[in-house]
Amino acid sequence: MIKRASAVWHGDIQSGGGTISTETGVLDAAPYGFKSRFENGPGTNPEELIGAAHAGCFSMALSLMLGKAGLTPAKIETKAAVTIEKIGEGFEITASHLDVVARVPGASAERFAEIANMAKAGCPVSKLMKARITMSATLEG
Repeated sequence: MIKRASAVWHGDIQSGGGTISTETGVLDAAPYGFKSRFENGPGTNPEELIGAAHAGCFSMALSLMLGKAGLTPAKIETKAAVTIEKIGEGFEITASHLDVVARVPGASAERFAEIANMAKAGCPVSKLMKARITMSATLEG
């Protein structure tokens, strides 16, 4: 299976800009640029897209692993915070923190934490990153 996306960029790094698109059309020429990446300008940026991918991938992996344990989640809500830092002469994505809150009838806090940690390590997006991945996992009553 291969999923595709594309980016087009025009101009220099600070005043230029570009668009990002996905084959599904969910993103269709979505604008991005220096200001949306390093300041608070309009548009998207690679780090927020990686965060969305990480949160979505983790939530699906957690659902799968809970199911294998005989548990059905009523709700999994995951937020990802991706950190980009200047390292030497360039920039590097150094961390992704997952903050998950889930409602899983019949799950103990201990079993939920165990499965959440397995999902954090096992989700394909986590495996892709060399960044430090941390997580806080809360089981709602």
